Amino acid sequence: MDVALSPSGRRVIRIFFGLVLLFLYAPIAILLIFSFNKASVPSFPLSGFTFRWYQDFATNGELQAALETSAIVALISSVIAVTLGVLASLALSRRPFRGKGVVTSLLLTPLVIPLIVLGISLLLLFHQLGIQLSILTVAVGHVVISLPYAILVLLPRLAQIDRSLTEAAYDLGAGALTTFRRVTLPLILPAVVSAFLIAFTTSFDEYAVASFLIGSRETFPIFLYSQLRFPDKLPQVIAVAVVVLMVSIFVVVAAELWRRRAESRLGEAPTY
Repeated sequence: MDVALSPSGRRVIRIFFGLVLLFLYAPIAILLIFSFNKASVPSFPLSGFTFRWYQDFATNGELQAALETSAIVALISSVIAVTLGVLASLALSRRPFRGKGVVTSLLLTPLVIPLIVLGISLLLLFHQLGIQLSILTVAVGHVVISLPYAILVLLPRLAQIDRSLTEAAYDLGAGALTTFRRVTLPLILPAVVSAFLIAFTTSFDEYAVASFLIGSRETFPIFLYSQLRFPDKLPQVIAVAVVVLMVSIFVVVAAELWRRRAESRLGEAPTY
C-alpha cells in the first residue's frame, strides 16, 4: 500500500537526498579543483590555474608503469574471476544438490575475511609452495576477492532465465556447449559485463592484498600511497586521481547504458 507524503515530508526527503549526493561527490569536486591549482600545496584560496600537474603525470614513467601493472593485474584477474563465476553460478542455479549451501558459503566467504588476513594467508601459501611473488600472484589474490562479487551478480540473472529455453535447445539436438553459447550466454551477457566491471575496478583499486603479493613491481594504489610521503608529489597524485576517476565514471556510465539497451532488446525479443 502506497503512503502519501505531505509536502514537508517530500521536502525533507529531497534535502536528505541532496546531502547524500553532496557527501558522495564533494570530494571528487575538490580533487578536480585542486588538480588545476598552481600552488604545490592544496589550499584555498587558489593561487592560479595550471595544467602543469597533468603534464608532469604524462611524463612520469614510474607512475605510468604502476598504472600499466594495475591494468594488467585487473584484466587477468577479472577474466578469470568472471569465467569461474559463470561456471559456479551455472552449477548453483541449475538444480539443488547435497551440500549446495556449504559450497555457496565457501565461495562467498572471502567477502567477510579481512583483506590483510587474506593477504598474509596467501603470502604464506605461496612461500610454502615456493612460488615467487609477481603480478600473477597478485592476480590470484584478486581472483579470490572478486569471485564472490561475480557470483552475486550472475546468480540472480541466471535465476530469471526460463529453463524451458535450454530444454528446448536440448530437444532440438544442441549440445551443452552450443546451448550455452547460443542461448544462455546472450541472456546473461549484461550480467557478465557488469560482473567484469566490478571485478576490474575492485582489482584496480585494491591495496591490502597487493601490498603482500606484488613482489618487485608496484601497482597503482601502492605507488599512490608511497608518493603521499613526498609533499611535492601530492599535486601530481591529485591529477592522476582525477584522470582515473573520470575514466572510471565514463566506463561505468557507458556500460550501464549498454546494459540497459541490451536488456531492453532481450525483453522485446519475440517469443514463439
